[in-house]
Amino acid sequence: MSHALTSKIDRPIVLVGMMGAGKSTVGRRLAKRLALPFVDSDSAIEDASGFTPAEVFEKFGEENFRDGERRLIARLVKEGTIQVIATGGGAYIDNRTRTLLNRETITIWLDADIELLAERTWRGATRPLLKGDVKERKATLKRIAEERGSRYQEAHLHIRSGKGAHGQVVDKIVTALTRHLKS
Repeated sequence: MSHALTSKIDRPIVLVGMMGAGKSTVGRRLAKRLALPFVDSDSAIEDASGFTPAEVFEKFGEENFRDGERRLIARLVKEGTIQVIATGGGAYIDNRTRTLLNRETITIWLDADIELLAERTWRGATRPLLKGDVKERKATLKRIAEERGSRYQEAHLHIRSGKGAHGQVVDKIVTALTRHLKS
């Protein structure tokens, strides 16, 4: 089924959603299933700048980070490669990025509940917007999810990501993509 589906895909597939929703992990698996290249925008930022996204965020501020993220994503889309792209959690919130992605790609919102996001994001200090203990992190995630939710809803497809295996999420995406490309 995937090869037949892959032949119908005429633009990049972009995963958007909150930090911890599984965009990178699911994106890698989806790309493998569809035999497409995979790009993680956070890794591409690190390759381009020599700094992790958290370091860029800290050294240059959120505004400069978001501007660089927007330009990088635009370049990935405009290069014309049919690929799977996992974006950072805030990338799709930028109006210019969201407009570009909705016009030039197939956008998929990976949506997960706050408990799962908190569980997945607690490790390490790699999330510049998440500081403090578990209770503070959950409150921050809830606030960010509420602020961004209406924008994420603009994605072409909406897929719930839960505690199950990532392969199940990939299956849901493949099914949704098949339906989307038939319409």
